[in-house]
Amino acid sequence: MRISLKWLRELVDVVISPEELAETLTMAGFEVEEIEDRRPWASGVVLGKIIACEQHPNADKLRVCQVDVGSSEALNIVCGAPNARADIYVPVAVVGTYLSTIDLKIKPAKLRGVPSEGMICSLAELGLSKESAGIHIFDLENPELGSDIRPLLGLDDVILDLTATANRADALSMVGVAREVAALTGASLRIPEANGVPIEGKESPGLAVEISEPQGCPIYIGTTIEGVKIAASPAWLQQRLQAAGVRPINNVVDVTNYILLEWGQPLHAFDRDRLQSFTGTQDISIGVRFAKTGESFKTLDGQNRNLQAQNLLITASDKPVALAGVMGGEDTEVHEGTQNLVLEAAIFDQATIRRSARAQGLRSEASIRYERGVNQAALATACNRAVALILELAGGAATVQKTASSGEDLSFSRSLELRLDRVNLVLGQLKRGETGGSKYLESEEVKNILTALGCEVVPTEKERVWNVTVPPYRYRDLEREIDLIEEVARLHGYDNFCDTLPSKTEPGYLSPEYAAIRNVRSAFRAAGLTELMHYSLVKTEGENQVVLANPLFVEYSALRTEMLSGLIDAFGYNLEQGNGALNGFEVGRIFWKDGDSMKEADAVAGIIGGDPTVWKWQQGGRDRPLTWFEAKGVLESAFQELGLSVEYQSDSSNTRLHPGRTAALSLNGKHLGVFGQLHPQLQQQKDLPEQVYVFQLDLAVLLAALDRSNNQTRKFAGYSSFPASDRDIAFFAPVEVPVVDMQSAMKKAAGSLLDSVELFDEYRGDNVPAGQRSLAFRLVYRAGDRTLSETDVEPAQQKVRDVLVEKFGVSLRS
Repeated sequence: MRISLKWLRELVDVVISPEELAETLTMAGFEVEEIEDRRPWASGVVLGKIIACEQHPNADKLRVCQVDVGSSEALNIVCGAPNARADIYVPVAVVGTYLSTIDLKIKPAKLRGVPSEGMICSLAELGLSKESAGIHIFDLENPELGSDIRPLLGLDDVILDLTATANRADALSMVGVAREVAALTGASLRIPEANGVPIEGKESPGLAVEISEPQGCPIYIGTTIEGVKIAASPAWLQQRLQAAGVRPINNVVDVTNYILLEWGQPLHAFDRDRLQSFTGTQDISIGVRFAKTGESFKTLDGQNRNLQAQNLLITASDKPVALAGVMGGEDTEVHEGTQNLVLEAAIFDQATIRRSARAQGLRSEASIRYERGVNQAALATACNRAVALILELAGGAATVQKTASSGEDLSFSRSLELRLDRVNLVLGQLKRGETGGSKYLESEEVKNILTALGCEVVPTEKERVWNVTVPPYRYRDLEREIDLIEEVARLHGYDNFCDTLPSKTEPGYLSPEYAAIRNVRSAFRAAGLTELMHYSLVKTEGENQVVLANPLFVEYSALRTEMLSGLIDAFGYNLEQGNGALNGFEVGRIFWKDGDSMKEADAVAGIIGGDPTVWKWQQGGRDRPLTWFEAKGVLESAFQELGLSVEYQSDSSNTRLHPGRTAALSLNGKHLGVFGQLHPQLQQQKDLPEQVYVFQLDLAVLLAALDRSNNQTRKFAGYSSFPASDRDIAFFAPVEVPVVDMQSAMKKAAGSLLDSVELFDEYRGDNVPAGQRSLAFRLVYRAGDRTLSETDVEPAQQKVRDVLVEKFGVSLRS
């Protein structure tokens, strides 16, 4: 909010410099982003009167003016403004004046052969507007020629651009800032008076107010003012609005904006005659309700708004005339011919206005204040002051005032218990310096601070404990004891408390879960995969998706139920951009609906594909597709890095994966995830290269395995110094029997002497029975304390043969 220091000094006695005030406010939590000192803009510019104006002898668009600036002789000034004429009062920059806004120093000059001893200024040249059609002309009753023009234009002012935190709605008004400055500096405060306005004809039936949504609008005051005359506002009012960044419109609208700035209370003025014409009735019934389906109306900015159910409306005879708390309607706005008004002053619910403004993509000065919460206790004061100013500036008489309320308790007072010991425990010791005194805040200091804020502080029966009554304008902000403690620290000054460090510090560390996740990421990166990251938001497609109630875009209207789709799209996008195959992985969260409940889980997913070879000349420049076993080897290397033994089982349940090249993964008997090749149809649909592989794993199962004691610390096992004894075994086995099951059975049957078992040959074709395949395994036996003999190895090897025949029905070949 832009704060005029000149206006502020009418409300509170500010004697410190603008820079000191800005520093004080900033240290108290109100950041002053900019100090706009307007005083140098027109330094040296004085009031003059054009006593004669003649055409320039050598230029059609120039005039030669004789200007009286109160000195012994008139100045000869050449002026190019089309509105220059005799007998007008104008701002004159005399020789030696520096106009900082246009970076121009006035010097004696000759223009087309005629000497010029100054410059008659426009508002643009004085920094008050971007463009001007001509020089500025004053309308003054008792002009003093040669006087400083800055007080006449409001340029004897300094503007502070102040930013208030979201919890300090009271600081969005001049009165609120004045209260804060008075509390910080100890200066005396002068709040504008708002005496009751006499209402004529209170029983007139011409106005009725009815609230259909008391939750959205607890209080509504409607006032009818008749016989007003619309005109330009006086200079003082226009200057204050312009200093605050508000464009003056007319005396009635300017008053509503002035009260908005002064009290932080939004108001709105309707043209009563337009309301009657719009509704087709003389008796106006003002209502507050939510919009109905299909309703629309045009707001003051000229846009036709299609209303939604969350839009709170002001209605006249049930017809929309304003977006409550946001913006009025074009059909009922005050205009040059307006003679009768209906002035609205209301309190609207914060959340209701926030939703309504967001639904229309529209934010106004009124909605910003309602969203933060206005001072409900000052509603009548702001309304009465606005009515009084309208009557003063626009004439007329207030004939009817009707108030509707929800009937709830609207007393805006709250009492909180504050303990001095708690204050000092939270805030700590003070920097007393050489002045001595207590190291902590004392009772009188805390009491004075809270009293300066407008709180009523009353001692209780308990020692060093008070009952603090919060002022109405801080009702929304001060809710707990800790809020009062914060206020004490803020006003006493954060820089006046000692800086202390904890007496004992401990080094930071990662939680076991996060350390395990970091190890998982490291393992997959070590396997040659790039870590990827996608949004959790996707399009709405599946039935079990969690759909957002207020999505930003249609493309981000639901939460993902799996991670493979994003990886597949990223793989294809990189190919389109000429970046080659994207072999990557992602650690993220997936979401789904299980009946009426919503669930979520963490997962690890990845995609692998492309030509694994470096030198394509070996294939004559052609790409070689990645094989299933090469892709599986990448995954296996990550598991090996993590010290995990994962089992693979054939699986064809996932319709997006190749039914014959998909495996279900399990770890310690728990389902871990799925790994397989993309289905050829999906591969063609996405225009991807042949044989692209994906995997998705349950991160919780991975972390549970890593949390086991044998995985937390890697143990070194010594190598045997004795030679190994290997045996080969070959047999015909049914095609449907997984190799992993046979390997597991052989390891269990051979016992502790078996060091490893590996498949080294598979054959299908001639001389192999139908429905079977020829497999050959190499079994390596080893002991750590001796060289194994035939009598050690043969019994174990025989057990292997027996279990293969009995359990899997194989036909031994060796």
